[in-house]
Amino acid sequence: MTKLRSINPTTGAVQYEVEALSDDALEQHLAGAQSAFADWKLARFSDRAKVLNDVAALMRGDIENLARLMTDEMGKPIREARGEVEKAAWCAEHYAEHAESYLATEQIVSDASQSYVQYRPLGVILGILPWNAPFWLAFRFAAPTLMAGNACLMKHDPHVPGCAEAIGQLFERAGAPAGLFVNLPLETERVADVIRDRRVQAVSYTGSERGGGIVASTAAAEIKHSVLELGGSDPAIVLADADLEKAADTICLSRIINAGQSCIAAKRIIVESSVHDDFVELLHERLARLKLGDPSDEATDVGPIARADLRENLHRQVGETVAAGALCPLGGELPEGDGYFYPVTLLTGVTREMTAAREETFGPIAVVMKVADEDEAVELANDTDYGLAAAVWTRTERGVAMANRLETGQVAINGIVKTDPRLPSGGIKRSGIGRELGPHGIREFVNAQQVWVGPVKA
Repeated sequence: MTKLRSINPTTGAVQYEVEALSDDALEQHLAGAQSAFADWKLARFSDRAKVLNDVAALMRGDIENLARLMTDEMGKPIREARGEVEKAAWCAEHYAEHAESYLATEQIVSDASQSYVQYRPLGVILGILPWNAPFWLAFRFAAPTLMAGNACLMKHDPHVPGCAEAIGQLFERAGAPAGLFVNLPLETERVADVIRDRRVQAVSYTGSERGGGIVASTAAAEIKHSVLELGGSDPAIVLADADLEKAADTICLSRIINAGQSCIAAKRIIVESSVHDDFVELLHERLARLKLGDPSDEATDVGPIARADLRENLHRQVGETVAAGALCPLGGELPEGDGYFYPVTLLTGVTREMTAAREETFGPIAVVMKVADEDEAVELANDTDYGLAAAVWTRTERGVAMANRLETGQVAINGIVKTDPRLPSGGIKRSGIGRELGPHGIREFVNAQQVWVGPVKA
């Protein structure tokens, strides 16, 4: 039987192995989820909410152990890991409170005596998740999906099997109906068969562009809905009338959260020429102060990259960009020693044809690009295959107007790009399809059923 290996990125050593599901066990989980759905779809919102609130309470009560799992399995600094557990609990609580209003029946006038749209659950939904935010992304998928009356199958990344097991156990400890939320420790190559299974009605996928294409095509071939949250090369535009100190503070934070391993991090920092040098100096000061080290240390700001291959690719991107003419005033050198650490790196003089501007950089790499004015900034921001999110630093009124010109699913004006259970998030172009979170997210995995009640109005 195949085993999923958990490797500690701080040391590079194998921590433990988890046995993948056998075919028989997988069939039992699929049957169990279908059985659980039969009752759960009829449950009151208050009964569903109790399960989610109980899970949230368990997370808050065991925050240190759950956070430590992330730190050990994918290198998230412990302070950030605690914050992620808190945010996952908040997501569960938010949908427990608001799902009923988000899914309220809508009366629509027609020729009927009464006509309306009601939102009914679809069935068993598969969530395919990445390693970079193991708890938050699990609950971003599961909280709205469960509160809508569906059952959930979670196929987590094989590099975080401990986190996946702990998430599944939370639902067991909370007394959720058997089969309602199931962790599937599976090899990636077996996921296509789960998507094709007749009991699975839709798929949520967060991960790479390549993986998203495979998932979407597999689901589409079975006439099944999919929601995709894929990569990003998010621009952060800094114009001459911005508060440069606040912009530098926030962009620095956005770029280095989770060692830069975030789809919505500020990846291309586009700065108006008249303030370019001043802004670069401010950003350099902040990046240089950050402490790279053991993620279990409370003082650490930036932990390791999650895997060796990811670090190698990151270093390739930096090397190719410097070779093409960019400057590297900070970082850029592979450190010696154990683990998959990569230094906080600043690249300036980057132009649109360089590797770091064309590819998604998944690490603590700040890429600064100079433009002449607002129009060039917007044009450059949109010159990418991605369209996940963007940030704009300028006068508020000007930023609001610029949002209409940016080709992204999300825009933050004078603030950090983030995900929030109250607000929809998602991308356009090659950054994905559909929306998660907010009232829009919960409506992705429901049947918007139109009901016409006769007789025809006189």
